[in-house]
Amino acid sequence: MNEPTPRSSRAQQRIDTQDRILAAARQLFAEAGYDRTTIRAVAAAAQVDAGLVMHYFGSKEKLFALSTRTDTPLVTGDTPEEVAEQLLGILRQSLIEEPIGSLAALRSMLTHPDAAAEVGNAHAERVKVSKAIPGVDGNLRAAVLSAILIGVVLGRHLVKLEELADADPDEIVELLRPVVRSLTKAEE
Repeated sequence: MNEPTPRSSRAQQRIDTQDRILAAARQLFAEAGYDRTTIRAVAAAAQVDAGLVMHYFGSKEKLFALSTRTDTPLVTGDTPEEVAEQLLGILRQSLIEEPIGSLAALRSMLTHPDAAAEVGNAHAERVKVSKAIPGVDGNLRAAVLSAILIGVVLGRHLVKLEELADADPDEIVELLRPVVRSLTKAEE
């Protein structure tokens, strides 16, 4: 005789609902940006009432902040070579799996000042490469690296540049390897 499946607890139902809302918000922020995404649209996509979205998240700004959090690994390398390879590995993963939270922030940063600040702060926290880049211009080279990597991810997933969107992630990484290594090593 089959036993009935246990019903989800209220706490689990709440977590599931919050996760559904966050997933809908990530998708909408990535597709439409901050300004064109509304709480009502998020609620409709998550199949909940708009009041519930506000109850759980408090404001559109807080929902956006949570929606754009990512699990991008930290760059922890101590040498320029280690940093270069870690950055290329992170890029490769971002090319394979569409980083929806990052894309939501990237699309929104052009029209929403808080999103631009969020992208800058989050990227700086996750990718502290300038300490491993030798030379007086290490910070500048780290910023150029960041811009290149962001641009490649934008070009593939948001702009959908034909050749970039269809390219093998490993091929893109190999094309960028000399550039990344050049920007992380000491000048000779």
